[in-house]
Amino acid sequence: MTQRCAWCGDDPLYVAYHDDEWGMPCRDADRLFELLCLEGAQAGLSWITVLRKRDNYRRAFDGFDAQRMAGYDDARVATLLADPGIVRNRAKVAAFIANAQAYLAMQTRGEDLATLLWSFVGDTPRVNHWGPGQTPAQTEESQAMSKALRQRGFKFVGPTICYALMQAAGMVDDHHPDCWRRTGR
Repeated sequence: MTQRCAWCGDDPLYVAYHDDEWGMPCRDADRLFELLCLEGAQAGLSWITVLRKRDNYRRAFDGFDAQRMAGYDDARVATLLADPGIVRNRAKVAAFIANAQAYLAMQTRGEDLATLLWSFVGDTPRVNHWGPGQTPAQTEESQAMSKALRQRGFKFVGPTICYALMQAAGMVDDHHPDCWRRTGR
């Protein structure tokens, strides 16, 4: 039997996410933008809730096309808030739009989101050695990332959300030491 991190349980969607995505280094800025938005959508919820709605989010937010999202008007926001396929939270919808605007502003200034995010781990995935129950909700690096993103106009990017992003995007390897996905087992 394949050993996995306990958090993914036996839900097929969670298992597939764990096996194929979580902790896999991602350096694609557009994909990181999507992950950043979705991690923000998770605030106050479980990740499985957002994961189950991810395809709906992709549909509702034009495939996370930042150019389109940045121009959403009040009518589009009303449509989004009426969409049962996503978490209908006005602040989170507004954050997605603000994040698209911030992402585009970075590009205009010649900044790359992937380069910025990966700079907090020295551009190299960090393998952590937390003991059972010791994985932190945030770290100094996620606090610094949060501050840098907020300074650029991003919303719903607190240090806990940033640490979840770091885990999901493979900037840190927090797989359980016995997990088959663990680096350098």
